[in-house]
Amino acid sequence: MNYATLLILLALWTQGALTLALLFILGRRRVPLVMDGKIAVGDIALDTRPWPEAAQKASNAFDNQFQLPVLFAIGIAIALYLGAGWPEVVLAWAFVVSRIVHATIHVTSNHVYRRFFAYVFGFAVLIALWGVIFGRLVFAFQTV
Repeated sequence: MNYATLLILLALWTQGALTLALLFILGRRRVPLVMDGKIAVGDIALDTRPWPEAAQKASNAFDNQFQLPVLFAIGIAIALYLGAGWPEVVLAWAFVVSRIVHATIHVTSNHVYRRFFAYVFGFAVLIALWGVIFGRLVFAFQTV
């Protein structure tokens, strides 16, 4: 395994670790509320509105990890199959950093404009990553 592949896999692992960390935060915010009887299970069985703001922030941040990061993971898998290089490494880590920033804003201040900027930055990086992958696909078909 070359160094670029290792770094890309570490970026993918870090994205997964972020998702698990957000799930842990979500549990730390929700479980005590149910255990202490502050939230009735029947009230939250089909509706998330009864959760307080802090729990809702964590829930939204966790849910966001199943949007753009899914496309990221698919892109990384394709890039690794095609023989990813340094452009993919840089873009993978830029995306993961943007997701960490986005999630941090989401579970703390939830400043919408900052969160939106982090999201758009990550989206732009993801488009660039997919563009590089498309370029590798075109190049791969030209060499066959």
